[in-house]
Order: sequence, then structure tokens, then C-alpha cells
Amino acid sequence: MKNELIKPQGLVKNANRRQFLRTGTLSVAAAGLLLVGCNDDEDMMPPMDGGVMLGSGDIGILNYAYALEQLEAAFYATVIKGGYFANASAEEKQVLGDVEKHERAHKEFFKAALGSAAIADLEVDFSSINFGDRMSVLTAAKTFEDLGVAAYNGAGQFIEDVNYLVIAGKIVSVEARHAAAIRDLINPGSADFAGDDLIDANGLERTLNFSQVLTAASTYVTTPIDFSQLPTA
Repeated sequence: MKNELIKPQGLVKNANRRQFLRTGTLSVAAAGLLLVGCNDDEDMMPPMDGGVMLGSGDIGILNYAYALEQLEAAFYATVIKGGYFANASAEEKQVLGDVEKHERAHKEFFKAALGSAAIADLEVDFSSINFGDRMSVLTAAKTFEDLGVAAYNGAGQFIEDVNYLVIAGKIVSVEARHAAAIRDLINPGSADFAGDDLIDANGLERTLNFSQVLTAASTYVTTPIDFSQLPTA
């Protein structure tokens, strides 16, 4: 019997992509109440000459997430500031505009939650991306969103405070919605949102460790990041 359940069109295409993203919006203000304890001067990150040090434990992992959100927020801000790419459709502008708002909210959330323990602003270099070209922009967006999801998936096992884990779970669900929406813009109605490049033979989404993620991010982040205090196993 033919399986009629797996229809990506029903997830994104037939449902308005804008509404799809709205259903995944994180309430940063409410979530921030759970992270008040981060603002402790004892957790202040020591300055690193020419770079940043993420730190250890949950603070280090939150700074790791903050670094990734800085990268994503900077990318979408550049897309919006440039007036999107040439001949961008109204729908593409809506989706990218919504994603930009989410990523900016995520970045500001981590900055406020970490307080004095937050790393400094990172320097980025997007010179390899042609912001006037549709496929260049959407392919970069797909790369950033897929990287973000894999990063949260890989880091979750090391988070000790259950409150932080809950917040990370909420944020990664939003990032996954972003990834699905971007992939559907590139290839409408396809199954790319859960393709073989994302899902393994066990039906589980891929995870990446700290080193893999930050190595990939270093293509665009020029600030050296010391993550030596993060867990390795």
C-alpha cells in the first residue's frame, strides 16, 4: 500500500511558509527568566588577545551557541541591508525577513542571559557570498541553518542545567524550521528538508561536535575562538 503520509508539500508548501515560521517563534522574554543565574561576575570570560574564549561548562556551551547566533544574525542582517538579492520574490523576502528577526532575537537573548560572561562581538567575513545572487544567498542560508541545527544537536548532551537544555531545545526547533523553509525555497515541494545529507540510516538527524562546527564557521568568522575548555567526549 502506498504511503500517503510523507508529503513535504503538506508541511511547508501547502501551508504558508510565513505561518510555518511563526509557529516556531521563541518567546525570548519568557525564556530569559530561566537564565538569570548566568549573570555572575565570577563567570566573566577573561579577555583573549585577538580572540575570544568560550569558557567551560554550561557557560561555555551558551557562549558557543551565542557565537553561532552572532554569525547567523550578521548574515541575515547583511541580506536585508542589501535589499535582498536581485529579483527576490515577495515570499522570499517574507521568509528571509522573518528568519532575520528570529536570529537577531536569539543573539540578543544569549547576550542578555550571559551578561558579563558573554564573549565579545565576533568579526565576520562574507566576501565569499554573492549577496546579489539568489542561489548564493539561499545556499549560504541553508549552510548556516543546517550547521546551527547540527551544532545544537551535538551540544545538548553536555548541558548540565535542565533549564538551559529546555531553552536549547526550543531554539533548535526554530532553527530546524528555518532550515526546512530555506530548503523549500531552493527546491519547492521536495524532500530536501529531511534528505540523506541530514538524516542517517537510523532516521536520526546528524550531529556535529564543537570542533567540526567551529571549523566550518571559521570560513566566515575571522575572530579566533578558543573552545579548549568545552567537553570533548
